[in-house]
Amino acid sequence: MSTPSRDDCVALDRDDPLASFRDDFVLPAGVTYLDGNSLGALPKTAEERMQNAIRQQWGQGLIRSWNDAGWINLPTKLGDKIAPMIGVGAGEVIVADSTSVNLFKLLIAALRLNSDRRTILMEARDFPTDLYIAQGVADLMGEDYECRMVPTDEILAALDESVAVLALTHVNFKTGAMHDMAGLTKRAHSVGARTIWDLCHTAGAMPIDLAAAKADFALGCTYKYLNGGPGAPAFVYIPTAQQPTFHQPLTGWMGHAQPFSFVDDYHPAGDIKRFLSGTPNILSLVALEASLDVWAQVDLNLLRAKSMALGDLFIELVEARCAGHGFILASPRDATARGSQVSFRHEEGYAIMQALIARGVIGDFRAPDIVRFGFTPLYTRYVDVWHAAEVLYDIMATRAWDTPAFRTRAAVT
Repeated sequence: MSTPSRDDCVALDRDDPLASFRDDFVLPAGVTYLDGNSLGALPKTAEERMQNAIRQQWGQGLIRSWNDAGWINLPTKLGDKIAPMIGVGAGEVIVADSTSVNLFKLLIAALRLNSDRRTILMEARDFPTDLYIAQGVADLMGEDYECRMVPTDEILAALDESVAVLALTHVNFKTGAMHDMAGLTKRAHSVGARTIWDLCHTAGAMPIDLAAAKADFALGCTYKYLNGGPGAPAFVYIPTAQQPTFHQPLTGWMGHAQPFSFVDDYHPAGDIKRFLSGTPNILSLVALEASLDVWAQVDLNLLRAKSMALGDLFIELVEARCAGHGFILASPRDATARGSQVSFRHEEGYAIMQALIARGVIGDFRAPDIVRFGFTPLYTRYVDVWHAAEVLYDIMATRAWDTPAFRTRAAVT
């Protein structure tokens, strides 16, 4: 059977039920963008909304806009817009701070809930910030605490009565391999451990049902698939039943039951707002809302189906066109076990990716040898995937990657 042609991909795009969403995003001419798993594209309405927030709400409304423009309610308002995307209810998600800060808060809280245990269990080769934060938490808590990092295939065996909390990223940032959230949560609960799920490479890439999986807590970023913009704030899920007794360590004024009473003693809010610490980043929240209003119209099941199809197509094209050029598939071949990305290993991965970017095909590189391509179904077309594979083939066939300029490492890879 022949590999799909460009005409085949054009036909798939013509019949794509999600095709119209591409027009909601700013996509530069001459660029094939396959890095939305690292930074999502700009929603077209974001600029207008931010201009209004700057010129009118801030410029004219000044401090009155905390009330008049509803700034004070944005963390919970946007949390409620994310909640249906991850399978939970209103009042169970809040947008605040960063992934790193929120993971710190969740880990401390989970350890307090299991105060007779001392182990945080994590997957080795998880996203570094998660591992670093957990190591820092263990150091902070005392000498008898540990962050135990094990290979993927040893997680189940490592889940025993010593584990206080299992903290995992649902989809691995390098390979795109996806964990069985429900199965691992069930196993963790069977030994008395709590679970924290990092959804940074999941939210906006597929339907998620945290409630059905009985996940204890979850968090994620909004600047990848959710298109919130560079440095956009993260989100946190805390079930309603857990909120009245949830103790987070960063007890800032916005998490107080009455932040504008200005009393000396801390009394936490009785709901999801107790997870707040400092003043919300309003301009970032305004930009994020522009994207979330697009997401409110998306059928996540259609999104997932297209995501898997784009990944399968790319694997087929690269393995057919670039056979013999040293690429080794690092992602699961089974689309149901893979997030919305495809990664290949290659010993010259960095130079190859720089050559691709110079030709207008933007993916990214993850040390030591991963070339990573993200598929964001709202604005990635099948013909984009075909074009990326063709450019990759030409770069390899002509050795265009083999130059000193492409081998020189930049600060951000």
